[in-house]
Amino acid sequence: MATIYEVSKLAGVSLATVSRVMNKNAKVSEKTRVKVEEAMKELNYRPNSIAQSLASSRSNSIGVLVSELHGPFFGQMMAGIESELRAAGKHVIITTGHSEEEKEKDGIEFLFSRSCDAIIIHVEAVSDEYLIELSKGKTPIYLMIRYVDKLVDNCISLDNEMGGYLATKALIDLGHKDIAYIAGPLFKTDASTRLTGHKRALAEQNIPFYENLLYIGDFKETGGTEGLKHFINKKVSFSAIVCANDEMASGSMKYAREHGFRLPEDLSIMGFDNVNFANYLYPKLTTIDNPVYSMGRMSAKLVLQNVYKVEDLHIQHVFSPTLLSRKSVTKFQP
Repeated sequence: MATIYEVSKLAGVSLATVSRVMNKNAKVSEKTRVKVEEAMKELNYRPNSIAQSLASSRSNSIGVLVSELHGPFFGQMMAGIESELRAAGKHVIITTGHSEEEKEKDGIEFLFSRSCDAIIIHVEAVSDEYLIELSKGKTPIYLMIRYVDKLVDNCISLDNEMGGYLATKALIDLGHKDIAYIAGPLFKTDASTRLTGHKRALAEQNIPFYENLLYIGDFKETGGTEGLKHFINKKVSFSAIVCANDEMASGSMKYAREHGFRLPEDLSIMGFDNVNFANYLYPKLTTIDNPVYSMGRMSAKLVLQNVYKVEDLHIQHVFSPTLLSRKSVTKFQP
């Protein structure tokens, strides 16, 4: 297999010149460009990322840190990031932080060690102060689904408070007043702000918020199962449940059917995220659309614009959630 060194020797130019041709650098004359391209063709040379980076001082790789690899939510996030970057000829290096401070920091340091041109991170345990300090380094960082005021231009976020509000308001509009809520772990910003939105919707209609109608789950199917079980065992009265994500909603739906509830006649269940399986649950899950695939693509566009100087890209920093009405909620039946 031919190398960049053989191409440079045959064309009679430097390694940097060959790399400039591969990177379509305008500083190379047409005569030199033709000479290099003919040498590449004669040697059947296929450029690799290392050779292409010689002139640009770029690795053409972007680090991506996410909380988990399992589950449809993070799959959509990574797919959005990767699809946009791959279309631009870039590659991603992925690692996880598991929502633990030391593991998040370790993952970030690993990506720095890979000479990534930039890092897109979805972190939940490290502090804003840590991220602000991190941003002062030579490798740019971009935050997914996290808002830090001092890093606003590097953030892609969702209005989670509005999402929590819309979920509960939709049930109130259907006549429900006794609404249980299964939250995600409240140290996570998206979980806490969704709960804030829930409380705002209740307060707007002068409906009291009761602690016995709140269960702190884990953002997994088990959280929804244990949450509904908790409410049933406590013998609290409720006609609807808002789950802070679709995985917990699916757990609640499964447990409800196993224990004789007709859905949605006996119990309305609301989700959040609109992951790919939400439309295939029975009944189809009413949920709040979290455009995480589009947000992933947008974070990649932010990198392409700021790091690789790609022009004419529209950047949207804050995304708005929307209600998707399906079959898992209905009007309150006294």
